[in-house]
Amino acid sequence: MARMSDEQPERWTQATVYPDMWVDPKDDPRDSEGPGPEGERDTLAGYVADYRFTLRMKCEGLDPDQLARRSVPPSTMSLLGLIRHLAEVERDWRNWLTHAERLPKLYGVRDADFDGAVADQAVVDAAYADLEREQAATDAALDAFADLGERVGRDAVTIRSIMVHRVEEYARHCGHADLLRECVDGRVGQ
Repeated sequence: MARMSDEQPERWTQATVYPDMWVDPKDDPRDSEGPGPEGERDTLAGYVADYRFTLRMKCEGLDPDQLARRSVPPSTMSLLGLIRHLAEVERDWRNWLTHAERLPKLYGVRDADFDGAVADQAVVDAAYADLEREQAATDAALDAFADLGERVGRDAVTIRSIMVHRVEEYARHCGHADLLRECVDGRVGQ
């Protein structure tokens, strides 16, 4: 059985105003000032955008070895694996929208998104490119539906359900990213 290293990184944050924050409010690139978005669609899209950005923030400044580090053995989860997994999930959400033939998996067999997350700069670059492409395609596909209550696809799921599920999926994995990043280099903050 693999054993985790006894050496633990020292906890730290870049923030100076609130010690539980990732960065100081004035340096936070996510838009949290002013009135919130108007309407349900813009609210849901705003949460997805913020969680997407949060995931990128949790990964910034790390090299391929750090991004691919599996912090809680025997789990295969890593920050790089999360990027690849979310690219795969973005693609799958488009499958929910249609009765057409399903788009193929990006990385092949089940769990290949995590298993293939290896410490190689080409894998890192491809994962980020895959995620950006799949996010843009899913956004465009969802934008084609004006009615959030419209039922689509084989399972007759509503557009609203897909959009809420996106918030849930990114929020859950940003929580994983918090813990993974802390294990990699000790950096903390939501």
